[in-house]
Amino acid sequence: MDPRQPDPQAIPVCDYEGSDYQARFWTNQGREYEDLAERIAIRHMLPPRGGCLLEIGTGFGRLVDLYQGYERIVLLDYSRSMLRQAQERLGQGKKYTYVAANLYDMPLVDRLVDAVCMVRVIHHVADVADALGQIHRVLRPGGTFVLEYANKRNLKSMFRYALGRQSWSPFDPEPVEFVSLNYDYHPRWMNARLADQGFAVEQTRTVSHLRVPILKRAFPARALAAVDGALQWTGRWWQYTPSVFVRSRRGGQAAGERSGFPADPGELFRCPACTGRRWQQMASEIHCQSCDARWPIDGGIYDFKERL
Repeated sequence: MDPRQPDPQAIPVCDYEGSDYQARFWTNQGREYEDLAERIAIRHMLPPRGGCLLEIGTGFGRLVDLYQGYERIVLLDYSRSMLRQAQERLGQGKKYTYVAANLYDMPLVDRLVDAVCMVRVIHHVADVADALGQIHRVLRPGGTFVLEYANKRNLKSMFRYALGRQSWSPFDPEPVEFVSLNYDYHPRWMNARLADQGFAVEQTRTVSHLRVPILKRAFPARALAAVDGALQWTGRWWQYTPSVFVRSRRGGQAAGERSGFPADPGELFRCPACTGRRWQQMASEIHCQSCDARWPIDGGIYDFKERL
């Protein structure tokens, strides 16, 4: 490994393995409004169809129905148990490729996918530059990257800071880690990091304008989401909501149309141990012929977290 580059194994990772995230955070937890508002943003920002889409931080597959215009969908998460929940929800058809892997060392070949969507993930990312660099690597030139991040410069944090109930400043551009591996970001800082990694921001939408308990109790979620959707476009001028969506494009000359999705593992995966692409795939493992590393295939999930 280049000593100047961060060791992906040394960067802390937020692991949802074995968690009850779906039940604890989404199912009957009063977040229908947030779900609907995020869907509105994605529909406006993500191209409706294409060859291959990568979702990073798939979780239980909450948003995958929005990607059905793509020929192939790669669903990547660090948690195997989350991917199994997604499988139960979506099935194991040829359209989906399930990958358990570290975002900082994605086992995907360069320039593989036409679009990347990452929602409610980067607020757990300790090394944003390295993560964005990996996304840039696997995205084809001219490809679309839809990113959601938690905004530190939101109205609630501004009021709390003004009243002395919050120690950190929402106006300081540096990220704030308010609890371990939970970060809020300033829009100016995040846009700069995207530019550093070769992404050109094309559109910004502010989301969850009405994330106020009294409003969520008083009005139907669909009504609130409709109002939110009508306000999201103002994100081009100002960003004061708790959630911000950004659509950016990878630099470089746009690639031509690709016929079909790679069927051979060597056209899809690169080995996390050596970056090799010579594979032998068996029923329960995939074997790198360059460095002899063996990675399990467990119930249709390619598991690149730990080698055999």
